[in-house]
Amino acid sequence: MKGVILAGGNGTRLSPFTKIINKHLLPVGPYPMIYWSIMKLESSGIKDILIITHQDHLKDFKTVLKNGEDLGVNITYKIQPYAGGIAHGLLYAKDFIKKEKFIFMLGDNIFEDSLLPYVKNFINQDEGAKILLKNVEDPERYGIATVNKITNQITSIVEKPQNSSSNLCVTGIYMYDDGVFGYIDHLKTSARGELEITDINNIYISKGKLSYEVLQGWWIDAGTHNSLFIANQLVYKELNKLRTDDNE
Repeated sequence: MKGVILAGGNGTRLSPFTKIINKHLLPVGPYPMIYWSIMKLESSGIKDILIITHQDHLKDFKTVLKNGEDLGVNITYKIQPYAGGIAHGLLYAKDFIKKEKFIFMLGDNIFEDSLLPYVKNFINQDEGAKILLKNVEDPERYGIATVNKITNQITSIVEKPQNSSSNLCVTGIYMYDDGVFGYIDHLKTSARGELEITDINNIYISKGKLSYEVLQGWWIDAGTHNSLFIANQLVYKELNKLRTDDNE
């Protein structure tokens, strides 16, 4: 499998820093934010990675990451010319993916779990897509999946519901077959003028081809000032724990 990381967007939630730097290059622990996505992919056996970003930030990513050799991966870059939504950004991975299954991540996801077991399960899945979910206390901030407890299937995904019976947040970690690009080609823009990844996932649901698993460790979307602060705390706590374990 190949990996795709979306590192575009305007980063308005992290302004004023994002007026001069892409948010995915802000520090989380001792590394730029995007390092964590790359390292999670690498440790799951995925070495060929595409990073999708805006033209204005391409030089900075290439300066920091180069071709990925220092992180044990092969990095390719692609430009998303404007912030047209997550599904719009994914469309630029079509030539890179060709006919393979792949994992698609938002670069501001910081999480504890290894991706390896989830990747293995998706490789063994005949077709369709898989998304990773996480129980959250504030479902109104996220896309929320409702699961039929009898069939254990996702029945719907709703963006930022004000009253939800589910707390299962759709994290920015998705796995797709190459059929996703055909669905994006026929997608209509939402009311906010974007191609929505939620609409893509709901298409897979309608076809009975969307599986899911729930992350067991901590997870955070580090796209706000407060969540970026929490992400740093969690990362340093984990790093300090590893150092303590190594010294025992």
